[in-house]
Amino acid sequence: MSHVYCPECGFQNPEAANYCARCGAYLRRDDQGETTLSLAPEEVEEDAPASLARGVPALVVRAGGGRAGETFETVGLRTLIGRSPDCHVFLDDVTVSRRHAEIVHEDERYTIRDLGSLNGTFVNRRRIESAVLSADDEVQIGKYRMTFLLP
Repeated sequence: MSHVYCPECGFQNPEAANYCARCGAYLRRDDQGETTLSLAPEEVEEDAPASLARGVPALVVRAGGGRAGETFETVGLRTLIGRSPDCHVFLDDVTVSRRHAEIVHEDERYTIRDLGSLNGTFVNRRRIESAVLSADDEVQIGKYRMTFLLP
């Protein structure tokens, strides 16, 4: 059975649903699928995240929580993501665990790991325990949909 995830709260709905059973948001469907765009460094515009100009990988919120456009830089070797204010990426929502996931930088790779969260961590709409991140990968944690950007 196929499912549709709500773009606002991340709730898993039946394929035939038009509206989210949890929050009531419209479940839009793309007949052609999603398209992402990568930019070369010389194509980065003034309104692009400052982290790209500094050469720092970042997560950019695309939907959820009214925080679209907010940027979180990956810091050091380990970036914690969760509902705890102590996390580097603080996502204040009940669908996010206190210590939900982490991004680890090792050997020139960035790996995201779920830290035993209840609602899971998704990369490109697939639930993962651990996955190597590439430029423009979509990361979903709770109702937050973010894009991973590499400089």
